[in-house]
Amino acid sequence: MRGSDTHPGERGDPAILIVPGRLTGPVGAEEAVPYARWLLDRHAAGATLASTCGGTFMLAATGLLSGRPATTHWLFAEPFRTRFPDVRLDPDKMVIEDGDIITAGGLMAWTDLGMRIVDRLLGPTVMIETGKFLLVDPSGREQRHYSSFAPRLTHGDEAILKVQHWLQGRAERAVAVPDMAGQAGLEERTFLRRFKAATGLKPVEYVQNLRVGKARELLEFTRRSVDQIAWAVGYEDATAFRRVFNRVMGLSPGEYRNRFSSGADLAIAA
Repeated sequence: MRGSDTHPGERGDPAILIVPGRLTGPVGAEEAVPYARWLLDRHAAGATLASTCGGTFMLAATGLLSGRPATTHWLFAEPFRTRFPDVRLDPDKMVIEDGDIITAGGLMAWTDLGMRIVDRLLGPTVMIETGKFLLVDPSGREQRHYSSFAPRLTHGDEAILKVQHWLQGRAERAVAVPDMAGQAGLEERTFLRRFKAATGLKPVEYVQNLRVGKARELLEFTRRSVDQIAWAVGYEDATAFRRVFNRVMGLSPGEYRNRFSSGADLAIAA
């Protein structure tokens, strides 16, 4: 990629434009307007548009992401969905490359984005050599390896919120949907519908995320075996626990521990 500032003798727009994130958070709707117009003009002239972190808000403000897949920092997922519900957001992904649009997750995902751009412009061999030189893993990272489960709590459905608070203290015990519906004071079918609408998850998925969150803490800060951790977070079958953990995190419990263990053995109540 070249920029006219580094090659003043060359004419023409850059082939790829990157909208970065910023420490003050995503751009507001009004602030985005003039920049979005400029980006639309560059895109119409043939430029590929890319973003990192909250910069995806700026790309979405152009309207170019409508109906298309994109990612942003996992912390911004809910406000992004609220502002741009027509974008197919996937905050688990570190980078989503969709032809003329490339979006990357957190602020430091610029390294992952950079590797994709090197691959696109110079090919995989140069990309791999660049990764070796910069000590950057060219592939394999996903945001879900790092993000924490942050349940929606501001949805305004008091009955569902009551169940969420109830689950927070007992997710490691046997919990059935009829029990949750009873806590909400709702008929089961109504409860299932309202729970999904409020939280974005089915009740079983919600409980799985709570349990995986507790398991991550135990994997990071204790030396308990995976079987012991499975039991501590509510799974009698360690194989089932491993399957759920892998589906939620994209890593096995062992892989997660190898990557994120603190090396400590703290006394954590389970």
